[in-house]
Amino acid sequence: MNSHVSAYQVGVTSQRRELRLTFNGVLWALQIMWGFFFAGSGFGKVLLYDATLYAEAPRAVAWYAAVPQPLIVLIGVCEVLGGIGLILPAITRVRPKLVPLAAAALALTMVLAAGFHLVRGEFSLVPATVVLGAVAAFIAVGRSHHRPIAPAPLTTRRTLISLAVLAVVVLTTFVPTWYTMTHAQF
Repeated sequence: MNSHVSAYQVGVTSQRRELRLTFNGVLWALQIMWGFFFAGSGFGKVLLYDATLYAEAPRAVAWYAAVPQPLIVLIGVCEVLGGIGLILPAITRVRPKLVPLAAAALALTMVLAAGFHLVRGEFSLVPATVVLGAVAAFIAVGRSHHRPIAPAPLTTRRTLISLAVLAVVVLTTFVPTWYTMTHAQF
């Protein structure tokens, strides 16, 4: 009976281990969510390079009227690159040290955004920017000090996964953002 109990306990332990959240797993989940969010949000700003879209944009987002068009587009480019930088270097393991740099840059962007909104008296926008920045900072610290991703040679498998992730980003964030901004009335 004792060996039967041991086998049962081993089975329960292995089940618990499978269901357990790990710090690395949390970092991966946050990297993917924040990567998609920033890539999509940034792409919407990049589309404002079009003068017609830029002229209409302040109706949807009030603070766009206070920022020059080239700055909004630059912020968008930085957010797209930061969002992709949270995911692709980690998946490919090519230059994975770029992940905490991308996260730190996004955190800094959100600190600046929070300051901008405070100065403009847009207090309702500050909590979201603080949360976005805090999680980006968490990713930066987690990936630089606690669970860094080791570099490895690029393999065909990682390349295919990266291309699939890029395709998913394009199909789930870029295409809907482009369609909404070019076909919807503000």
